[in-house]
Amino acid sequence: MPERRHKLERWPEIVRRQVRNLRRAAEEEHRLLAQLAYLGTAGLVLVLPAVAGAYLGRWLDSLMPGYSIQWTLSLILVGLAIGIVNVWLLFRGG
Repeated sequence: MPERRHKLERWPEIVRRQVRNLRRAAEEEHRLLAQLAYLGTAGLVLVLPAVAGAYLGRWLDSLMPGYSIQWTLSLILVGLAIGIVNVWLLFRGG
């Protein structure tokens, strides 16, 4: 009988430990999702200016007679530079 009482006295500590483990697992899952969202945002911040530069450059090249990709290439590079600066600012500020 004293052994049974000893097990019952330990029961709250066992429950607390299990609750602590469950909370820790939930926090780790939340951190993983937050990191994936952060990396996804960084990817968009990098790619969107380059894509916008490509579309704008293509439109400007279509206005000029003859076949030219001068504006397209130039604005892709400018968009990529802007994207790199954006990612740097995102990581520096976050």
